[in-house]
Parts: sequence; C-alpha cells; structure tokens
Amino acid sequence: MRRRASTGSIVMPRRYAVAGPHARRPWAEREGARPRHTLAGMPPDVRAARMRDLDPLTLYALLRLRTDVFVVEQECPYPELDGRDAEPDTEHLWVEVDGAPVATLRLLRGGEGAAYRIGRVATHREHRGHGYAAALVTEALRRAGGTPVEIDAQTYLEGWYARFGFRRSGPDFLEDGIPHLPMRREA
Repeated sequence: MRRRASTGSIVMPRRYAVAGPHARRPWAEREGARPRHTLAGMPPDVRAARMRDLDPLTLYALLRLRTDVFVVEQECPYPELDGRDAEPDTEHLWVEVDGAPVATLRLLRGGEGAAYRIGRVATHREHRGHGYAAALVTEALRRAGGTPVEIDAQTYLEGWYARFGFRRSGPDFLEDGIPHLPMRREA
C-alpha cells in the first residue's frame, strides 16, 4: 500500500487494482476470510506514539517501511514526508515482529469537532495476511472514540472498510491512476 501525499489516504499495490473475477486480491478481501494472527489466535500488540515521543530508530523504521511499500514496491515516487507526521496530535500506530515494525498507520486529528483521518496504512510484503492492518484500524477507531473517522480507499476495498463501519461519502476519484472513494465512519 502507499499513501496519497495530499491527504494521507490508502493506495493499495497496483497489482490489486485489477477488477473482475480474475483479480488477485489479498486474503483479507476474499469472501469468508478471517484475520490470522501469529500467536495462538491472539491479536497483535499495537503500539502508538506521537512523533516527539518516538525514539529515532523507531521513527526511521516506520518511515522506511512506508517508503519501501509506497515508493519502492509500488514504484510511485511522491513526497512521502508531507509534514503531517510531525503535527502535535498525529499518532503513529504500528505492529512489531521480532522488534521491527512490520505494519503501520497514522491517525490525524482534524481539529475540534472535525473528523479524524486514517492514512499511510502499510504492511511489509512478507507480513501481509496476518490481520495486522485490521488490528491497526481497530485501534485507530478505538482511539478516535465518539468522533467520526474518514479515509480515502481504493474502490475494491470498500467492502473491507465496511467491516469497520465505514460508508461511502462521495463519488469515486482517481489518484495516481487508481480508482478511489472517500469513506466515513460516523460516531
């Protein structure tokens, strides 16, 4: 996955952007799929911190993970560092395996009374299919509490985000040639 620089929305790998019955989709998008976890069915431990509270090596690892997924793997050069990570209320959430971040997202606050925004959701290629992204989204929603949450999703992920209570909130649009739609989860 990669993120749109302007809004921090999710952009899935191009190989999953193909529509139709022969589209290759991650396990989580398949009918009847359930998240798999690595420790005897237990959900992964989600960590969270604001940028000012991150140690330099963890911050580097989170930014490296996002760059590896969005810029290198998806071959989409864009300004990954957009300034939103350093905003005082932005929270970085991640899952570690063997002490290294393997999945991450950021939760942006929209200001008083405004919706939160989930963005920059990324999972390392070798760690996909373990439910890490679902655990991160679940924790982000818990942290948002009774406040609405928005996300821009690839259109084929509409059903996946609907599992969390997100609903379409506007028309489809193209981002880097990939169909997207805005989604919102009311409080």
